[in-house]
Amino acid sequence: MVWVYKYDEEFVWQPGEELLVDLENGEEVPESYTSIQPQNGLYIAKFDPEKEEWHEAATQEYIDDLQPEFKPSEIEVLRQQHAELVFTLMMGGVI
Repeated sequence: MVWVYKYDEEFVWQPGEELLVDLENGEEVPESYTSIQPQNGLYIAKFDPEKEEWHEAATQEYIDDLQPEFKPSEIEVLRQQHAELVFTLMMGGVI
């Protein structure tokens, strides 16, 4: 038995649509499926049937939009300000 991975009409992987196919007992891989597993780390996995491989279809802008912007909490800002003030005082009030 082998896992097969579904892709849509644009060859984009459809997660959660995987099937187990028993090739040893004559079952065939259904249309719009491949036995080649998409590699981890792809945001939008797209299958190339000619090369028989998955590649990244997401634009860099799309990927960047998914990354959360780091915004320090109020406590982190206060800790940084406190550290800078202590440093300034330790240096005799001169930077």
